[in-house]
Amino acid sequence: MTEQPDQPAATDRAAALPDPLTAKAAEHPDKLALIVDDPDGSQVRWTYSQLERRANRLAHALQRRGCRAGATTLLWCGKNSPEVVTLGHASRKCGLTAVPLNYRLTDDEAVYVIDNSDSSIAWIDFQFVPLFERIRGDLPKLDTILVFDHADAPLPDGMLSATEFVEGCPDTPPPKEDIESRTMIYTSGTTGKPKGAVRTGQGNPEQLAGMIGHIGYGPDEVYLTTGPLYHSGPGGFMGIAFLLGHTIVLQRDFDAEDWLRLVQEHRVSSTFSAPTPVRRICNLPADVKRQYDTSSMKFMIANAAPWPFPLKQAYAEDLPPESLFEVYGSTELGVNMILRPEHQFTKPGSCGKPAPLVEARLYTDDGEVVTEPNQPGELFVRSLSVFDEYHKAHDKYEEDRRGEFHTVGDIAYFDEEGFFYICDRKKDMIISGGMNIYPAEIEAALEASEGIYEAAVFGIPDDEWGEKVHAVVVPAPGIEIDEEFVGAHAREHLAGYKVPRSISFLDELPKTGSGKILKRELRKPFWEGTGRAV
Repeated sequence: MTEQPDQPAATDRAAALPDPLTAKAAEHPDKLALIVDDPDGSQVRWTYSQLERRANRLAHALQRRGCRAGATTLLWCGKNSPEVVTLGHASRKCGLTAVPLNYRLTDDEAVYVIDNSDSSIAWIDFQFVPLFERIRGDLPKLDTILVFDHADAPLPDGMLSATEFVEGCPDTPPPKEDIESRTMIYTSGTTGKPKGAVRTGQGNPEQLAGMIGHIGYGPDEVYLTTGPLYHSGPGGFMGIAFLLGHTIVLQRDFDAEDWLRLVQEHRVSSTFSAPTPVRRICNLPADVKRQYDTSSMKFMIANAAPWPFPLKQAYAEDLPPESLFEVYGSTELGVNMILRPEHQFTKPGSCGKPAPLVEARLYTDDGEVVTEPNQPGELFVRSLSVFDEYHKAHDKYEEDRRGEFHTVGDIAYFDEEGFFYICDRKKDMIISGGMNIYPAEIEAALEASEGIYEAAVFGIPDDEWGEKVHAVVVPAPGIEIDEEFVGAHAREHLAGYKVPRSISFLDELPKTGSGKILKRELRKPFWEGTGRAV
């Protein structure tokens, strides 16, 4: 068992630690902190001192508006941009709770997240003003909407210019708060509604230092965002890059060839990626890939969904194989396992060994600890950096833990050398293109249709996305429906990535004697011959 230090209270940590951006700005004020280098030639380059001053002004403006440490929840919505990064630092300086909003959600889904989070202030990209115009009347708790990147475009009544909001505010650090900031990232719900996973600060400092040392980051890495910052992975590893004083290159929208250009142009050495973006990079024509030098890459953190072995082989042909790390983790539990580059091809299918100061256990359905290799069990971890709580869903938080050990419902086994392998999911979650999708939410939306009596949703294998959403639908008695009907209904009520990509029909779903749907029986034909179940 790994001995773990006691974790100090959040208020003690906040009082003892200097603000990391302030510290880095003092240490190397002229070092580049942020680079935006868009395909159209437009660029932004901010040093650490410039980013620090902008974050300070916004922090003072938020406090002037009445935001208070430990009491105010602030929602942000935008693609990767300097303004989103600035907001992250400012909310930390103020000790606020920051909530990223996935801009791909439908109006109803967005309303639920904003209202459930109790957000009173929003920081939004001008691109998403139409969304907030449509839903503003359904958000009684949201009293301030700040809009950035609107240039000279007029704003709707009741929305404020972010530029004007910070006018007149000092660029010196605001008073140090004795309450740590929090993040609340919404994960799709197993019971049909998303849950806000609340985390204080950036995790336990000793555990974070152990992981950084294990991976081997140096002081002068260049981090490229591969994916939207509202995801915990790209955003979390960007946060680590800032803690270490690295330079961050922001790609607003992912484009495979432009990603290669950015790697070459800025000598990118570090990133985090789900499998889908890397698959698109590797699938580019060979003559395109030969145009770009990717030898600078030292740390590719593979996560968000399992990377298939053929994708790892393709990566090793196009980028430095010694750069490929894979981590297993989640929004709730942080990084739990690390598979180092030297084991990528000797341990196919493994997610690695426990990260520093993380203890892993497997439990049988009877609650016994698995002690023998190659015996599956539900994976639980004990870590000082797990999340604090599910917002307004304490019963769910309690359901997913055994004392100090927590789970997200994956089934795993370990081999004779202590390497872990994820082999199935106890819960029904689908991971498609790095997005977590919970079938219960889709089933509830489908069954709201008068034409659908019952539905079972699960993931099936897909070469590009890893998994895709499949629905088995039972039509309501006396009603004829087809795939077009089901798809249209789903698109009306669900974000695009949750809409079933394939649909089949049955007169009746297979069930246990107690009435539970036998999803494994439905899934089995789709996964046969793949050698995996997720």
